[in-house]
Amino acid sequence: MQPRDFSLYGAVDLGARQAAAQRRQQAAQSAGSAAPGDGDPNAVIEVTEQTFNTDVVERSRTTPVIIDLWADWCGPCKQLSPVLEKLAAEADGKWILAKVDVDANPQLAAALQVQSIPMVVAVIGGQLVDGFLGAMPEAQVRQWLGQVLAVAEKMGLAAAGGADLQADVAEGPGGYGDADQLPPAFEQARAAMERGDVDAAARAFEEQLAASPGDPMAKAGLAQVNLIRRVGSYDQARSRREAAKRPGDVQAQIAVADIDLASGRVDDAFDRLLGLIRRTSGEEREQARAHLVGLFDILPPRDPRVSKARSALSALLF
Repeated sequence: MQPRDFSLYGAVDLGARQAAAQRRQQAAQSAGSAAPGDGDPNAVIEVTEQTFNTDVVERSRTTPVIIDLWADWCGPCKQLSPVLEKLAAEADGKWILAKVDVDANPQLAAALQVQSIPMVVAVIGGQLVDGFLGAMPEAQVRQWLGQVLAVAEKMGLAAAGGADLQADVAEGPGGYGDADQLPPAFEQARAAMERGDVDAAARAFEEQLAASPGDPMAKAGLAQVNLIRRVGSYDQARSRREAAKRPGDVQAQIAVADIDLASGRVDDAFDRLLGLIRRTSGEEREQARAHLVGLFDILPPRDPRVSKARSALSALLF
């Protein structure tokens, strides 16, 4: 699965889009029972050339987006689309299905290099991942989706919609929103940090994660506490000397990346680890990748520095 950059240019065919909207409305009135009645109501969205950047590209920086390219006259599309919609409802926010009517959005179809439909592709971290053509059976679609989610995991994307929640409530470098809306564990962690008890802060976040697995703010808080722990154990001057002498030493480079991030030099930290991934292979490369993805957790997922580093990481990995 090979991600690639892409862009969208050109005017919108308003007449075709209006006709497509009318067709969708008629289809919804005549086949209202086709969509699952439960599951995430936002799991399936209609996308146009005007909404593509927001609904697909930007959303893909936190949640994988699957694009279903279809047309009203396409018979195989009518076989595949219900399968994709069913799987999107079952996914419970792990990925989003974006439906694109190629007749209504010719410029978008051209940008995505559509030659035949149905065509399905994925967008992960702002990059396009190759998909498939034709109405594949449900079992094969599930297998492909598993590959997509594996790619997303390697890039450190959050699952089950948690990243969107973190983006909405996280504020500032500490990652906390309105304190009145936070669970007690967060106040306990904050109080522990104020008295210098890093271990107690970590326990508070760990307890919150045990009670609510995947809580994005608790995950970010624990990542921050662990960074403080690591940096506190380093001799910073010595760490920088060691990293300068041994550019291929994973632990030496990780230490300085931690120090840079804790000091607010976010781009320097990310660039150091991206360079390490570029220079290494095998287990060392995987160690550097995993540490970089762990550092992503400390910042809001829509932070432009995280988005930039994710794109660079995908280019190196895939």
